[in-house]
Amino acid sequence: MAIPRDFINELVARTDIVDLIDPKVPLKKAGKNHSACCPFHSEKSPSFTVSRDKQFYHCFGCGAHGNAIDFVMEYDRLDFVDAIEELAGQLGLEVPREQGTGKPRDQELSRDLYQLMEEASLFFQSQLRQHTDKQKVLDYLKHRGLSKEVVEHFNIGFAPDGWDGLLSRYRQNQDSQDKLLTAGMVIENDSGKRYDRFRDRLMFPIRDRRGRVIGFGGRVLGDGTPKYLNSPETPIFHKGNELYGLYELKQRHREPQRVLIVEGYMDVVALAQFDVDYAVASLGTSTTAEQFQLLLRSAKEVICCYDGDKAGKEAAWRALETALPLLKPGNQVRFMFLPEGEDPDTLVRQIGKQEFEAQIDQAMALPEFLFENLIKTYGNEDKSVLAKNAIKLIEKVQDTVLQSLLLEDLAHKLRMNGADELKRKFNFSTKAAEKPNQHKALKGRGTPLRLAIALLVQHPHLGEKLPEQPALKHIQMAGIDLLTLVLDLTRGQVITSAQLLEQFRGDNQFSTLKKLTQWDHQVADENLLQKLKETLVWLNNQYLEQRYQELSMKKNLTKEERLQLSKLISVIKNKA
Repeated sequence: MAIPRDFINELVARTDIVDLIDPKVPLKKAGKNHSACCPFHSEKSPSFTVSRDKQFYHCFGCGAHGNAIDFVMEYDRLDFVDAIEELAGQLGLEVPREQGTGKPRDQELSRDLYQLMEEASLFFQSQLRQHTDKQKVLDYLKHRGLSKEVVEHFNIGFAPDGWDGLLSRYRQNQDSQDKLLTAGMVIENDSGKRYDRFRDRLMFPIRDRRGRVIGFGGRVLGDGTPKYLNSPETPIFHKGNELYGLYELKQRHREPQRVLIVEGYMDVVALAQFDVDYAVASLGTSTTAEQFQLLLRSAKEVICCYDGDKAGKEAAWRALETALPLLKPGNQVRFMFLPEGEDPDTLVRQIGKQEFEAQIDQAMALPEFLFENLIKTYGNEDKSVLAKNAIKLIEKVQDTVLQSLLLEDLAHKLRMNGADELKRKFNFSTKAAEKPNQHKALKGRGTPLRLAIALLVQHPHLGEKLPEQPALKHIQMAGIDLLTLVLDLTRGQVITSAQLLEQFRGDNQFSTLKKLTQWDHQVADENLLQKLKETLVWLNNQYLEQRYQELSMKKNLTKEERLQLSKLISVIKNKA
């Protein structure tokens, strides 16, 4: 099944790109457009523009550009189908599907896996209420101090002891069993026997940003091992890209001021029980760049919470190295270290919310932790060793303001006369801090054909009342087919640049058109229609020239061809 093209067109038409972007990237009116500092690279002054007329965004710094669908895909890191469903959900629309149009099998599989994972979550929740062993689980939850409301908020459930608690529900459905295996909920041994992965465990469903269950974390109820068992990597679950509790956090705080990142599921849930309901967990891995990007887009301040032992400090350092190139102006990353032997779960129970949040407020700022760790590691060596290792890290920083502050701080610690002396002495380069332009804009005036396409893509209303151009279809020129198609799409209808571009998604011309949407063709607004007509006249003349050459070189012309050649000669003479 595939999403109907008409529905996608309607979705783009009904989505106002300014209203979509503004809550995530606050925009300011700038003439007929809106502007902001680009969310996709670090910059001091705004170069990110959003056009309500074109329903298009473009960054003159890094070149990022596109329509509402592109923005959701790039900002929220969603694939095309998920972006469509996200936008549809915001408008309260159900995404229709077409039968028999060759929808990719992986998309079809993913939809089935999401459904099965939701069913599994509901099954585990029902077992917590109905299973004969439910009392031991309820006693455990009571012992951990978790209320019914918090359990329901996180949809915590129970996987019964036994080999086929979940699997038995699909005994008569081989296809579902196979997909449970793909989803990591079932294990198959060497002899082909299948059994449940999660048994006798407290179950924490892991949801993606859209609230779909994509995996589980299971905590053993007794003394068994492993203490925590996680879903494996599957087609819909990539643990380095997800954060446990982020969806639940967003349900309570649409725009949280800060996010606390911890290590365990129970830490997130226990903190929420004490009304510290802005914590997420990194699913047992070192915090990845993808997870940091999610965090920094969710809140301006991220507090990384680790054990205060050597392993905790090492994990914090890895997180710092990951965060450095991702920071943008206004972002803050701080580091909170817990007393030895404590985790967020145990500590918040001992000291309560007020004191716990007081410790969050005292968390170390990134520069403080950076230099404290560098001095501890290299403080007894030559100052140049400290400087060189510090500079390697500072060169990664994309935020030029933060980079300057770090350089000044380093120069002060080395007793040097400011950052300029430091840069000269150690050949500091800012190249690493400059994000490469991944979407280079077209430059120059270009050919008349390119200009005609660009004018129509950027200003589709120019084509509304243009007469048909039958001669263009006969010109032998690369790109002419694209122009005639764009002319046909803009003629006789009101359409935005965003809608026009969406017609070509998946086509090999899509990238070319996206580049043309951002091309500075240097034609003044009042001259747009006149310039387009001039290019069309030029192209029609090209047809006349080509046809004249064909007929003049041809032997044994028909009567009709001789008449046509005569007319062409007359037209060409009059133009001379």
